[in-house]
Amino acid sequence: MTSVTVPGLLTELAGTRPSPDGTAALRAVLHARRLLTLKALLLRYERQRAELPPEACARFERDWALLETAERTDADAVREVVDYPMTGAWLTEALAAPPGPPFERHLAHLGGLAAAAAVRAGCRHDVTRVDPPDPLHLPGLGTLRGPAAGPPGTTAVAGSDPAWTPLAPLTAGAVLDDLDPYRVPAAGIGPGALRAAERGRVDHERWSRLWRAAHALLAAAHPERAAETRATVRALVPLERPGPTAGPPISATRRAAPGAVLAEPPRDAGALADLLVHETHHTKLAAIGEAVPLLRPGADTLHRVAWRPDPRPVSGVLQGAYAHLALLDLWWRARAGPAVPPGWRLHAHSRFEAHRDEVAEALSILRDSSELTSAGREFVRGMDRHLARLGTLTRHSA
Repeated sequence: MTSVTVPGLLTELAGTRPSPDGTAALRAVLHARRLLTLKALLLRYERQRAELPPEACARFERDWALLETAERTDADAVREVVDYPMTGAWLTEALAAPPGPPFERHLAHLGGLAAAAAVRAGCRHDVTRVDPPDPLHLPGLGTLRGPAAGPPGTTAVAGSDPAWTPLAPLTAGAVLDDLDPYRVPAAGIGPGALRAAERGRVDHERWSRLWRAAHALLAAAHPERAAETRATVRALVPLERPGPTAGPPISATRRAAPGAVLAEPPRDAGALADLLVHETHHTKLAAIGEAVPLLRPGADTLHRVAWRPDPRPVSGVLQGAYAHLALLDLWWRARAGPAVPPGWRLHAHSRFEAHRDEVAEALSILRDSSELTSAGREFVRGMDRHLARLGTLTRHSA
């Protein structure tokens, strides 16, 4: 996990610059973290095996063996499942679950994970082991309810069988995930406790149209950033409010599920392009922090920032400043991009002017903070340098 400390790479990341090397390094960090968490689940199972029902133990060990078989068949395919965002959310909840039935219920999800890995790896296996009416959720693929009519193996989840409900694919290898049980915490997201939108309440056609248009805008403004977003965002999770709609659409990234963007329907493709870049940089910063601690533990001072009504800890100030710096970079490029549609070019110009000083103010909070590590201080200096560069470029282009 030291690949992020390669000379120049941390500075490059501080400036939000997209690069294949940076993306590969951060994905390696997240994968290493995911493997450690998966190992922690196995260790907890082994410690508590005597307290679990024999049938739960038999199921877990059978599922684990299938996962190992799939890994021997096609390690890259299995990595796609292990690194799927909601796999991280499941592992986090399973490790935090109390002993007994709650932990046992989370362990049962391994069956869907192993089946998804086997399907992707091309292993011939039986995915009809689920006892109706309990559904089998295959991360990144879909949900199987009851025994499938198809034969064992990949064909059991590849056709039009009524027992199989696939996820809707998006471009760039991502999916619109409105099925995974771990996509949103039970308590909801944010102060409004936004919940996961359920299948049947999600306008797949509109989401797909906005997704394609948003990626086209990103590609027109900054092809490298478009490529970074494609490589980082694996799942788009629709949200809905439990009560009457009020305020602008909300988006979020869960630390336990990097690579998943949780969002209410945006007003247009430009808004989706903005939030994809914003949430991508929450994922990037989380991965950077895993490899190189940027903050000292125990910090709890609160600060006001322009983009939030509530006071934020230094970690929140850093997250917001980093995401908004990436947006400033995007808007600076979009406002002068010859291939950018005029409407979005105008949007980018107004957003850049409105938020530049807000990011500068947040960076001043970070510069004065004693809660940053030495690497964190250098990281903030890199952010400062990039903001200054954008200001210089703006003056030259005026």
